[in-house]
Amino acid sequence: MTTIFRRLFNFALGGLAAASLLGAATASFAAEDLSKVVLRVGDQTGATRAKLEAAGLLKDVPYQIEWSVYPAAVNLHEALKADAVDIGQAADSPTVSAIAGGSRIKVVANFSNGGLGSSLIVPADSPIKTIQDLKGKTLSPTTRGSVAHYLTLGVLKKAGLTANDVKLAFLTPADASAAFQSGSIDAWGTWGVYLARSIGTLKATELIDGVGINTGNFVLSATDSALANPGKVAAIADFVARVDRGYDWSRENKDAYVDFYAGFAKQDRETVDLIYPAEAGYKRQPIDDAFVASLQNVFETWKEAGVLTGSLNLGDYVYRDLATN
Repeated sequence: MTTIFRRLFNFALGGLAAASLLGAATASFAAEDLSKVVLRVGDQTGATRAKLEAAGLLKDVPYQIEWSVYPAAVNLHEALKADAVDIGQAADSPTVSAIAGGSRIKVVANFSNGGLGSSLIVPADSPIKTIQDLKGKTLSPTTRGSVAHYLTLGVLKKAGLTANDVKLAFLTPADASAAFQSGSIDAWGTWGVYLARSIGTLKATELIDGVGINTGNFVLSATDSALANPGKVAAIADFVARVDRGYDWSRENKDAYVDFYAGFAKQDRETVDLIYPAEAGYKRQPIDDAFVASLQNVFETWKEAGVLTGSLNLGDYVYRDLATN
């Protein structure tokens, strides 16, 4: 046996041994009791927990979930950046903004509905009938860097307008709702429960939705510290699978979902029927090169609008190795 061949042979043996050890470690972990793992989940408006409970998907969780509720993506991402939660779900546009702001997170899963779920609305008696009518008006995209901000920029661009052609009023969801009700803003970019309540209670008119402008990507992001913990990674994989089954439940049980969300949003079933397609449209998407390119395009769109600066490789902020059930 030559010296070179011996070295290659020994290297191969070492590789097999390492693979064996890795397999043993994986098998050992698979049998590990997750009851001591605490997964800290950030939840926008409490909607995720409420839906999973309604669907019966939180009855057999093998780890502990510590829930924290936030009014909007910006608050959720502040918690992720501060390492106050391990994982949270938000649209891709605020997620990219958070990453650009230094948040040490990675996207671990993505669900998309094609752009439904966020809309630009006007009061029922508004003279604004087209997106071109927004010129010179006061418009709240809710919080800076939000999915509604992204939608607003896209809507203006579609109308041949820029942010300089309107007055943008960045407000928290609660303040934006109050401003919309009082008439101090002419239009509001919003989403989710805030959209449902505005249409149901205030009889607001949807001027335009996000289809063709927003990606519709609703991503789950985890902190780097959580992803460095094997127990939490296993819990995250299980939690993402439950979120996936939650969307399946919504699609397959429309009446049950509408009943649940009508109670959660405190609206009538007719109102929830109007926004149901946004929920029913969500399906899990692969974390692949096409998804990375989509995130990169979001970043470039923010740069073009002057919201973000610098350079960023979004491929460095995705986690492709999450186990799927």
